[in-house]
Amino acid sequence: MPPQDTSWQQSLKAFLHPRVVTMFFYGFSAGIPLLLIFSSLSLWLREAGVDRSTVTYFSWAALAYSFKFLWAPLIDRLPIPVLTRLLGRRRAWLLVSQLAVALSIFTISQVDPSQPGALNLMAFTVVALGFTAATQDIVIDAYRIESAGVELQALMSSSYIAGYRVGMLTSGAGSLVLASQLGSTSEAYSYSAWQSTYALMALTMLVGAITTLIIREPDNPRPSSFEYSSQQYLRFLSIFVLGIATFVTLYVITGAQADALRAQLVDMTHNGALAGLVVESARLLLAFAVVFGVVKLLSLTPLYEKQLVEESYIEPVRDFFHRYGARLALVILLFVGFYRISDIVLGVISNVFFEDIGFTKVEIAKVVKTFGLFMTIAGGFLGGILAVRHGVIKVLYLGAALTVATNLLFLWLAHAGHDIRILYVVISADNLTAGLASAAFVAFLSQLTNVSFTAVQYAIFSSLMTLLPKTIGGYSGSMVDNMGYPGFFLLASLMGVPVLALIYLIQRNGAFRD
Repeated sequence: MPPQDTSWQQSLKAFLHPRVVTMFFYGFSAGIPLLLIFSSLSLWLREAGVDRSTVTYFSWAALAYSFKFLWAPLIDRLPIPVLTRLLGRRRAWLLVSQLAVALSIFTISQVDPSQPGALNLMAFTVVALGFTAATQDIVIDAYRIESAGVELQALMSSSYIAGYRVGMLTSGAGSLVLASQLGSTSEAYSYSAWQSTYALMALTMLVGAITTLIIREPDNPRPSSFEYSSQQYLRFLSIFVLGIATFVTLYVITGAQADALRAQLVDMTHNGALAGLVVESARLLLAFAVVFGVVKLLSLTPLYEKQLVEESYIEPVRDFFHRYGARLALVILLFVGFYRISDIVLGVISNVFFEDIGFTKVEIAKVVKTFGLFMTIAGGFLGGILAVRHGVIKVLYLGAALTVATNLLFLWLAHAGHDIRILYVVISADNLTAGLASAAFVAFLSQLTNVSFTAVQYAIFSSLMTLLPKTIGGYSGSMVDNMGYPGFFLLASLMGVPVLALIYLIQRNGAFRD
């Protein structure tokens, strides 16, 4: 149905559709882990005496969200013994991933970062949370696209974002209030307060698990051309495990050389953030190159199931480039990688910024987390309805322009300092814009996805969406140290300007279908 033929009454009524309501609860489940990796963890580490640069490096644990396309084919194809037969392909993986997220959060609660040597263990547990949370996202995205038609995707995206923000409120404001009430402050750190807080956060994942047990499995739109045995699936899995083991091993053994090279570049450039970005980027590229070589060698062995690999990894990519052509497909991927860059880079350091200029955890929880939540939900519903009525492209243009403008408001707050009224204004504008832009963007990504390859294609898009922003965001603390908060906020805002040109290029080539 064309957007202009949809009445406001029809749009609002569609929010009560069972699939739309289901996405609210899955959004909640997906929103719980994120702030336990980002802002809540940042404040915990700061109270434990960890320096600001090290705190922001922990945001790299969420890079699992950016590389989830690597194991999305496994989630798409591998059956889980017993559970897949009882629950179905999507529900089985949803339940396993949700329980794994809960276990990861509980494990984090058992680590005190103020103890000597504990940061390495903390990093490992946070990476595990990022991996399991990203796995849950893979299945939720596939379920959303497979369970309803295009006409409901914008509203399902809005409902998902609303639930996501409630989950973020629970793990963001909720964890801050809990930790504060239990006795941990910036002046008097209490590990037991944060331990209890994270243990309680693990229990909130029961919302997603219960939803999974209630809902119906979506129809499988992509029957395989071949039936595979358990041994073939295990061989397929073994290649992935060997690749991951190679990546981790190489990344660990190059640590000393990377530190030495980083120190040399700092001496040459006098810029720690730039040196770190160059060294870590080179380190990642080297690790991926070696993994690619290992997989190529494994392809010559009996472990390599050619048809299974072809169906799982190659066909989804081939389909996308075939539908849009190489040139336009690359422009689309560039747009996907840049659309949220301004918001994500700024968001990594935002809670630390609020505390640095004098706001307490309670004020941050009240304004940024609680009030900001309602503004984001309002923006998400507004974005969904506008996308249904006027088309996704107009809302994407609006969201991109407003993101640049509203992020500049942080300059005003940096100059004003501890002023609660200005904080309300900045959070209102920023979160309303974020909700509006996100709803349209998720709807657009859903339109790009072929229902025959939902898990893999959407994982590629959403991974690309966060890869560059989160990589740069890991250096936000160092950038603030070098240029101050005003300079950082200006730079973060300007990062969003090229997005407008990319939207125009994609629109001109006919990729948007409203």
